[in-house]
Amino acid sequence: MLGSGSPRRLELLATLGITPDDIRPPDIDEDPLPAEKPRDYCRRIARSKAEALTLGDDEVALCADTTVALGRRILGKPADAAEAAQFLLKLSGRRHRVITAMAVKRGDRIWERDVVTMVRMKNLSDEELNAYLATDDWQGKAGGYAIQGPAGAFIPWIQGSYTGVMGLPVAEAATMLRAAGYEARP
Repeated sequence: MLGSGSPRRLELLATLGITPDDIRPPDIDEDPLPAEKPRDYCRRIARSKAEALTLGDDEVALCADTTVALGRRILGKPADAAEAAQFLLKLSGRRHRVITAMAVKRGDRIWERDVVTMVRMKNLSDEELNAYLATDDWQGKAGGYAIQGPAGAFIPWIQGSYTGVMGLPVAEAATMLRAAGYEARP
C-alpha cells in the first residue's frame, strides 16, 4: 500500500515493478512545529503518516514526505504564485537541501530512513521566473519546483539522490520494503 497521494511516488514505485494494491494518503496535520528543524520535521511527518494507517497483518505501507530546506527554513508547498516566486527567489543562485523521509509500516513495526540531497539552483532571471510561474508547475511542489519538470533547467548540480528530490529515493525505498518483508513482484 502507498500512504501518499503523490503521482510521482506512484511512478517511482513502478520503476521497482511495484503497483500498490491500495493508495491511502493519511489525513494528518503537516504544519511545522515552532522552531522545528527541516530534517526533524520531515521525519516526523513521514512517521505520522505511517502511524495514521491501520493495516492488516500482511499489509505493508510506504509513506514519505519531501521538503526543501534553506538553512533552517522549511520551504513547503506554496499557497499561491506569489509565495512560489518568493521561494524561488530565495533559492536562486544558492544551494539548498531536499530531504525525503520514508516510513515503512508492517503491523505495528515501522522502519524509518531519510535521504538528504544537496541541490544548487542557478541564478534566475525575471523572465525565467515569470515564464516558470506561468506554467503552474510550482503548484503542490515543495519549494515551488519539481526537478523532473520545467524547473529541471534551473538545476545545474545535485549531490545525492535524484529520485529523492523527485519525492522517493528508489534504492533506499527498495531496501526498506525488503527489510519489512516485501519483495517486488514484476
